[in-house]
Amino acid sequence: LDPKGVVIAGREEIGLSLGAVGEVRAALAGRYASALRQRISDEPPPSLYSVSRGTRVRVFVAMPVAVDGKVAGVVYLSRTPNNIVKHLYGERGKVVLAAIAILGGTLLIGLIFLRTVSRPIYALMERTNRIAAGDRAAIRPLDHHGTREMAALSDAFLDMAEKLHARSDSIQTFATHVSHELKSPLTAIQGAAELLRDSGSAMDEAERRRFSDNIVTDAGRLNLLVRRLLDLARAENLAPSGESTSLSAALALLPTGDRLALRVEAGGETGLRISAENAAIVLANLIDNSVRHGATLVSITAASAGGKATIQVSDDGAGISPSNRARIFEPFFTTRRDCGGTGMGLGIVLALLKAHDGTIRLVDSERGARFEIILPAA
Repeated sequence: LDPKGVVIAGREEIGLSLGAVGEVRAALAGRYASALRQRISDEPPPSLYSVSRGTRVRVFVAMPVAVDGKVAGVVYLSRTPNNIVKHLYGERGKVVLAAIAILGGTLLIGLIFLRTVSRPIYALMERTNRIAAGDRAAIRPLDHHGTREMAALSDAFLDMAEKLHARSDSIQTFATHVSHELKSPLTAIQGAAELLRDSGSAMDEAERRRFSDNIVTDAGRLNLLVRRLLDLARAENLAPSGESTSLSAALALLPTGDRLALRVEAGGETGLRISAENAAIVLANLIDNSVRHGATLVSITAASAGGKATIQVSDDGAGISPSNRARIFEPFFTTRRDCGGTGMGLGIVLALLKAHDGTIRLVDSERGARFEIILPAA
């Protein structure tokens, strides 16, 4: 184009003035300019996948030609860009390499996902089915966890399964003990009642009185056993109330009697993070245990340090034999069943203390028995 925008060299447009075109006008002013316009063609459009320039736009570029600082002319070009298919075909080598890389990366990610996520999940599902079927041997860590999160999930699940199995075993054992404890007095009551029914008229007054007393005694034992079972159930399902009390306040709730002497040697005002009623239940069961073992004196000492309160309950009774020390906290274990013992007192004590983040243990003593209780201090 000359300085006036007239075509002076080209194909068929020689002599045509393009000075009114925006990009040409900008180039005549000394600025580079370009434009993108919709393509208008009399020819039919090529097919979608034709390798010709089948795009529907055209690029126009105007570049000023300067001589001695003045615009002497303009180079004006236009071109239809290649369509995407032709461009990709021209770069087919790179496209193939990219496709191979993407496919390989996808396969690698799939393998990693299979090993780290899918396989451990299926293994855990298979282990779950085995545990549900009662296979105790299935409660063990997986051979391969894959990720730390999967390892944490597996450990949490297996820990839950172990606790559920332990709970199931405990319930089964407990049910066996309960049925045994209930069966003995029920059998005795049934036998005495049948004798009175069938032969009562032939008995003298003393015999009838003896069988009637046996029924009353066994019924009383059943009543005591049921009450102790309820106490144990409440203790095992007790939620901490957040209440606090002192040792002396708990002792004040105990019934007075002349069965034995009770002496607080130290720490009567020690604060305990437990309600006075529950603390009294703990102490009452320990004192009752001492009475059943022939104690005449129970000594209590308490102290607190480091946020913990330590209470020691000692007696001068017969003590606990070495062979029984490991079993004293088992439900229904007692050596005084003939004297009315149910073997549930220490079990209730242990459950109450656990509910309040406390512990109890039997410690060595020169005479009698000595229990050490640790509770959060108030």
